[in-house]
Amino acid sequence: MKVIQLHNNEKKLIAKAIKQNREAQHVLYELHSPKMLSVCRYYIKDVHQAEEVMLNGFFKVFKYLKNFRNEGSFEGWIRRIMVREAISYLRSKKQLEFSVDEVNFKQNSTDSINSNIEVAEIQSLIDALPEGYKMVFVMYAIEGYKHNEIAEMLNISEGTSKSQLFKARKLLQHKIKELNKTSYGTN
Repeated sequence: MKVIQLHNNEKKLIAKAIKQNREAQHVLYELHSPKMLSVCRYYIKDVHQAEEVMLNGFFKVFKYLKNFRNEGSFEGWIRRIMVREAISYLRSKKQLEFSVDEVNFKQNSTDSINSNIEVAEIQSLIDALPEGYKMVFVMYAIEGYKHNEIAEMLNISEGTSKSQLFKARKLLQHKIKELNKTSYGTN
């Protein structure tokens, strides 16, 4: 029953926020900003820049709130805006490049890696990926977008999306193995 209550309250908040009720907008911001900052942070290394992108995203959320049709979750709708805002930010900074090297997909890219790596270390490894690899990896592996959606959003081919994901996974696997070697002194 609490979920239904929260959903009904959120609908009421959205209706009030559409009418420019600042208190309702503030409550919606407070409810969703922690998750949305982490979404922006997936794409943008610097937390201050990620926060700026999130704020710009919320500006768009409230500007276009009247376009939300209650189809699907409100959080998902906001999340999509944040992802697009992060992509726009990276494009504006010319930090979004995609490698066009040929890749042999027949290699086994699902090597099993046993590791006790902390979340912060994994985030650091993801942050160290080249921007094109990182963008596609986060969109596919974390956000759950399909290659055709990624291709459309980033204005690249599906093949490029698949290639970037493959390369990102390989690079992450290599970095994790290196990290394990230095941490445990094993091969």
